[in-house]
Amino acid sequence: MKTLFVIPARGGSKGIPGKNIKPLAGKPLIGYSIEVARAFAPDEDICLTTDDPAIVRVAEEQFGLKVPFLRPAELATDRSGTYGVLLHALDFYAAHGSNYDTLVLLQPTSPFRTADDVRRAIRLYSPDIDMVVTVKEAATNPYYNAFEEDENGFLHISKGDGHYTRRQDAPRVWEYNGAVYVINVASLRQMTLGEFPRRRLCEMSASHSVDLDTPIDWLVAETLINSNNLK
Repeated sequence: MKTLFVIPARGGSKGIPGKNIKPLAGKPLIGYSIEVARAFAPDEDICLTTDDPAIVRVAEEQFGLKVPFLRPAELATDRSGTYGVLLHALDFYAAHGSNYDTLVLLQPTSPFRTADDVRRAIRLYSPDIDMVVTVKEAATNPYYNAFEEDENGFLHISKGDGHYTRRQDAPRVWEYNGAVYVINVASLRQMTLGEFPRRRLCEMSASHSVDLDTPIDWLVAETLINSNNLK
């Protein structure tokens, strides 16, 4: 099974400007994902896909990772989806004689993802499924404390009959944490990630699941590092 590790690092970021190369505990954010990828693959099977020459410089000069191409502008806007970015990377390598069976997506906004988290996700993967994705237990549960508004403007429980009086009695529900996706390339070439019917979960801890999208997220990450409370 030949695997490509993809780290998508767009230059523009409204929530945290320049976040992909912003230092977190003295290390540019993309460095965390590069280091984890290197625990599993040689550099020729690690693709940092970016549109930003500044990100290229940091990857190449500070981490010694050669960036094989600059992502085209149409795949570097606020509305660009991950799906097109992944296909572009696969097509680039295919055009240069390298075809992959599996793709591991490592988003740089998950700096606390560990090599063990990635290893567990890879072990759960098999070629007869579409994807293994890391998750954390959802902060809100549609059977217990997630509500929808009906046509009369009244709230009602999102799922079920509303009879659960304790959260621990409700079915467990999950949310993607954005840290690790182990993807069947054949499936990816047929449909988007959201269309995959055969998805297997890999649970991660809440602290390892921190996803950096806003300044508050960044403060949480710094607090966890400073308190040495990453478990």
